[in-house]
Amino acid sequence: MSKKFHLLTIVATLFIIPTVTLAFAAETAGEYIDRKAEIWNLFFRLMVVAFVVGGVIAGTMVWQVWRFRESNPKSKPTEY
Repeated sequence: MSKKFHLLTIVATLFIIPTVTLAFAAETAGEYIDRKAEIWNLFFRLMVVAFVVGGVIAGTMVWQVWRFRESNPKSKPTEY
């Protein structure tokens, strides 16, 4: 009996919460979302993140090539 009650409580909560949020959201009639602006905003943010990550990776690769080049006076042959 207890397991059925807990399961019923969980399922009821899963159905009641979205219904209540939709009911309260219906009060704000007149507030619309510009999908084009939101999509562009998301695209712009992700492109900024992508360029920053790409710049860090490219900079790390350039540093590794410059640091471990053969003509570097500090370079030592490995011991294996």
